[in-house]
Formats: sequence, structure tokens, C-alpha cells
Amino acid sequence: MSIPDWFRELSPIVQALLATLFTWGVTALGASLVFFFSGVGHRVMNLMLGFAAGVMIAASYWSLLAPAIRLSEENGDVASWIPAAVGFMGGGLFVGLINKILPHLHPGLEKNEGPRSSLRRSILLVLAITLHNIPEGLAVGVAFGAAAANFEGATIGGAIALAIGIGLQNFPEGTSVAVPLRREGYTRGRAFWYGQLSGAVEPLAGVLGAWMVISIQPLLPYSLAFAAGAMIYVVVEELIPSAQMEKDKNLATFGALCGFTLMMILDVALG
Repeated sequence: MSIPDWFRELSPIVQALLATLFTWGVTALGASLVFFFSGVGHRVMNLMLGFAAGVMIAASYWSLLAPAIRLSEENGDVASWIPAAVGFMGGGLFVGLINKILPHLHPGLEKNEGPRSSLRRSILLVLAITLHNIPEGLAVGVAFGAAAANFEGATIGGAIALAIGIGLQNFPEGTSVAVPLRREGYTRGRAFWYGQLSGAVEPLAGVLGAWMVISIQPLLPYSLAFAAGAMIYVVVEELIPSAQMEKDKNLATFGALCGFTLMMILDVALG
């Protein structure tokens, strides 16, 4: 795949912004299903959520953890695994802490997590998906920042592959907010609005990630691994359990395999 020269000439912050605007747009595309369908079957949703989990697992390794380890080796660190391990655990612990202090409601559940809250169900649903989208946007931004810094193993193609993968797995996230709200009596327009709103944080996180890498380059291996740890936390804590809530779990597992394979192909082909 040939990357246009005009895109290569943009600053990494602008590249990250454009890429995360794309991922936000795919979230909105997923939410737009409420204009065409009154609901999405559990089997289809399980397949979509499993697919999203597979994409995020593959992206966490090929696009984030592996480059973090290579960068540490290039920098001559005595133990190249230390930045990856510290950053990975830090990312997971960070998302876990945010989950504890911020009230949110996962799709398909009745009781919110975190502190007690009087916020409306729609707001709690948006908060839950927004929490997931922060590390995703951050990962895209860090990837473009790493490519701009000319670190070995970090390329614009790899960053674009990550953005495409994150965008694909955002589709079911937009659907998982909009469709339940439609079932609860929200108008199609309001259900769509809340569904797409959950992805609005990704451009902000993407720009922040790219800026951090450019400004503080020694933190790059930690930043890559941090984003990976945050995404794996989301997969294990939310996506896989949500995909396995119904009796038919084979579709979710098959979806995860497909998502993992596609993300692996994208990263190898473009990176």
C-alpha cells in the first residue's frame, strides 16, 4: 500500500488527529445502525465484540509491545523488557483506577460500576465506552509520534494499520451504546448522538499521545507499552465478558480469531 506524500509531510500531531477522526467516524458509523434496525441480535453482537477483542489483542502486541521492546534494545537498555513490563502494568492499573473512581455502565448490565451515581443511564453508558476509547486514541497518537521520531520498527504504515484496526473495532462499540438506548425508548437521533459521542475522546487522546512522544522521546517505550496494557485491561475486563454473556459463545471466539488475524495481517502488510 502506497502512502500519499502529502500525508507523510504532515506533522505527526496532525497525522494522529486525522487518524483518530477516522476512528471516531467509524464509531459513529456503528451507532448509525439505529437508523436502519430496531435492534441487533445477540449472536451478531457477540461476533462483533469478539472481533473487537481480537483486534485489540493483536494491536497490543504487534503495534505496541513489540516496538517498545525493540526500542529498548536500540537504546541499549540493560534489560530491554523493563520499559515494556513497567509501561504495560502501568497502563492496566491506570484504567483499573479510573474504573474505580468514575461511575459507568457497561452495555447489557443493569447496575453501574464505580461509585454510586444519579447520572442517567445514557450518560453512564457513554462514560463506559469513553473509558475504553482513551487508551485506543492514545495508542494511535503514540504510534504516529514514534514513526515521526524515526525509531526502528516504528513506521507510518504501522501507525496507519493500528488506526485502521482500532477503527474497525470501534464499530461494535458505537452500536453497543446506541442500540440499547433505542430499545429503552430513546429516539433514533438521540440514540445515535450518544453512541457516536463515546468516540469523541479519541482525537484528543491521539493528539496528546503524539505530542508526548515528540516532547519526551525517552518515554516512548513506556508510552507504547502503557497503551498496550490499557487496551488489554479493557479486553479482559469488558469485551470478552460482554461477548460471552449469551449461551452461544462460539461466535464470539470465532470473531476474536478473525479480529486477531486481520489486525496481524494489517500490521505486517502495512508496517
